[in-house]
Amino acid sequence: MSAASAPRPAADRGRRDSLLHSMFSTWQNTLITVILLFAAYKAVPPLAQWLVFDAVWSAPTAELCRTAEGACWAFVREKSRFILFGYYDYNEQWRPFLAVVLMVGLLLVSTNRRFWRSWLAAIWAATIAAVLAIMAGGFAGLTPVLTARWGGLPLTLLLAVIGSAFALPFGMILALGRTSDMPLIRWICTGYIELVRGVPLITVLFMASVMLPLFMPRGFEIDAVIRAQVGIILFIAAYFAEVIRGGLQAIPKGQGEAADALGLGYWASMRLIILPQALRISVPPLTNTFIGLIKDSSLVAIIGLVDLLGASRQSLSDPDWLGFYREAYVFAALIYFTMCFSVSRYAQRIETALAAQLRH
Repeated sequence: MSAASAPRPAADRGRRDSLLHSMFSTWQNTLITVILLFAAYKAVPPLAQWLVFDAVWSAPTAELCRTAEGACWAFVREKSRFILFGYYDYNEQWRPFLAVVLMVGLLLVSTNRRFWRSWLAAIWAATIAAVLAIMAGGFAGLTPVLTARWGGLPLTLLLAVIGSAFALPFGMILALGRTSDMPLIRWICTGYIELVRGVPLITVLFMASVMLPLFMPRGFEIDAVIRAQVGIILFIAAYFAEVIRGGLQAIPKGQGEAADALGLGYWASMRLIILPQALRISVPPLTNTFIGLIKDSSLVAIIGLVDLLGASRQSLSDPDWLGFYREAYVFAALIYFTMCFSVSRYAQRIETALAAQLRH
């Protein structure tokens, strides 16, 4: 029997039969399936026609795009470097590109559980320092570039990556403080968490940009990127703290009692027994908070920074390429989706691996 005519493996048939059963098992499921298929039939072909088949992929000017019925991807080709790197000097854009490569490489290395060692923290510190040095310049012949000209994808990644790297340990401390037996520490941590979670991120950024300089000595100025980064860290840490507190409360009391019976102190029991279990339970909500941080980084526009979404918006101000807002936002949305979907899929892998460890 040839490979082409061989029967399908039992696992493939099982998955297919399970899918068909879930779609048509009851009349309600059948109705929902028919409605969704009809909606896809009405929406997908016109969308594909606009996105691909009628799209203009290359054009020397915008006039050709204005007469076309499809998307003008020529606009994205023309403005892609500005959308990705903002106002960073054109001849120096290899530097933000290298910064993006370093940050993505750092994240990829961190996703490999074989590298989850104490020296990984040193790699994080060295990589972040290298990224900031490359972006700022002023050494080894690199032209100094003010942070006001940083923007696009590197700024979005910097705010998200550095924000989460500092907010997570701060959130752990806040969560431990809120569950502490010492009233003063518990009240301080609870007050901080509730205060920060009670206001939107845009308010924190506005306070960091407008109000904080009023309390600084005359002539002393804090960089806008630093203000935004600190505001994001302080804000997200409160959300991380509540997520981790939920994980701590889900740990059976017997775990702590067993640690006490073994003679472990508070910090040893937290580091070796309680926190690892709490973080495992907290993976889904932590992932959701981090994905929200990636998207909320666009709010730095309130303090004059140009992130990926802001650069996409400002690329539309070119008088030679006016009106192609759909293409600009679709391109930015695709980048955001790629980042968020990658984080989500990795979190699912971690959950599956941790669940397999518990079963064995």
